[in-house]
Amino acid sequence: MPRQATEDEEIEKCFSVMSELRPHLRAEEFLPTVRQMESDGYRLAYSEKNGNVVAVAGYRIYTNLFMGKHLYVDDLVTSENVRSQGYGEDMMKWLRNIARQNDCQYFHLDSGTQRHQAHKFYFRQGFTIASYHFSEELVKS
Repeated sequence: MPRQATEDEEIEKCFSVMSELRPHLRAEEFLPTVRQMESDGYRLAYSEKNGNVVAVAGYRIYTNLFMGKHLYVDDLVTSENVRSQGYGEDMMKWLRNIARQNDCQYFHLDSGTQRHQAHKFYFRQGFTIASYHFSEELVKS
């Protein structure tokens, strides 16, 4: 059963799985970055198997004019060695439940266009493609 990571040790335990999704992350920056993000509403959840973290989700609940109150999943990853064992599905159910408990109108996420296996998983979870997400990397001058 997933649970929210609130203690430093719990957050740090999530790094190895999160780095499978976000390989650019550095272990020594992970905890301070998550703590900074928490001030913007970010929450980190995780699932364990035999005391080892196997799935991680970063999410936030907020309100905007487009969707009203919603739960947005920033990060979602199941460790490669335990995929297709139900951990991702359990995390999605848990997150959906959190959204409902918080009276959210929507539960949504973005996924990189190259992540075809993830897309199949999201479709099985009942998601649809609702929009395109456009971005521009701003280079410091």
